[in-house]
Amino acid sequence: MRLATRADGSPDGELMVVSADGARWRAAGAEWPNLLAAMEHWDVAEPALRALADAEGSGWEAFEPTQARAPLPRSWQWLDGSAFSTHGDLMQVAFGLDPISSDRPLMYQGMSDRFLGPCEEARFPSEADGIDFEGEFGVIVDAVPMGVSVEQAARHIRLLVQINDWSLRAIAPIEMKTGFGWVQAKPACSMAPFAVTPDALGADWREGRVCLDLCVDWNGERFGRVAGEEMAFSFPELVAHAARTRDLVAGTVIGSGTVSNAAYAERGSACISERRAIEMIAHGAPRTPFMTDGDGVRMVAETAQGGQPFGGIDQRVKVIGMA
Repeated sequence: MRLATRADGSPDGELMVVSADGARWRAAGAEWPNLLAAMEHWDVAEPALRALADAEGSGWEAFEPTQARAPLPRSWQWLDGSAFSTHGDLMQVAFGLDPISSDRPLMYQGMSDRFLGPCEEARFPSEADGIDFEGEFGVIVDAVPMGVSVEQAARHIRLLVQINDWSLRAIAPIEMKTGFGWVQAKPACSMAPFAVTPDALGADWREGRVCLDLCVDWNGERFGRVAGEEMAFSFPELVAHAARTRDLVAGTVIGSGTVSNAAYAERGSACISERRAIEMIAHGAPRTPFMTDGDGVRMVAETAQGGQPFGGIDQRVKVIGMA
């Protein structure tokens, strides 16, 4: 099942049920006005929404990605992991950091009061901040009790999403050195238009991982085609880690971190900073600049048959200047 959200003047938008081919949509109805409401009562909402998705007849309209908001325009909590070890290793080079010795997933709590839509302009104050995209996958959970096991955590994963985690790289090392985490370096993320149930991916959802290729184009040029299955920690492991000392409220979004592959020479990258780290290793200094005003990035996760379960993210950067 695919779900999406369109603008209706409310903060959470109107929930839409989308056809299996992504071409048509119909309103979820007054009982489930938005996705956050549905997540809070998922056991009841899911069968009702599936019935709408399977129903023929009137009420279907053509789906237009440019009119879509993020499937979950805001939530109570956004927790982003760093589950791809290649990315972590390369970022230590990029930021000049000492290796982190830990058998626990890395995770931070980011901005969750707004997720940008798939075609929404991404606004930033200055090019000097080091504007970067980060392609990743994520899960949306229902209410998760504190202390769940990894096996139990898997049963709380209700929807899968594709994310562009915007980052400001010039600010990140400054905030990291404070020991208090990111605020300015991590503005609002973006989501592809469709949130999908795990069964919608079929065999491409296995071992708690989205096993799809994430294709990333920057200004119309291929930047990377990175595979999602190389997560060192699965999504159930990330959920269990997040819930070790706290309950997770329904609608919590948990990210994989930047998708990254050991064969980066062939696969490319899903963020600029990783490419710059590779250049530092190879040449002693980075050669690729960060994004500038008007730059565009497109991200699409594809199946082996060319299907696009999440739709695509297609955004442009707008630098608004400092106030």
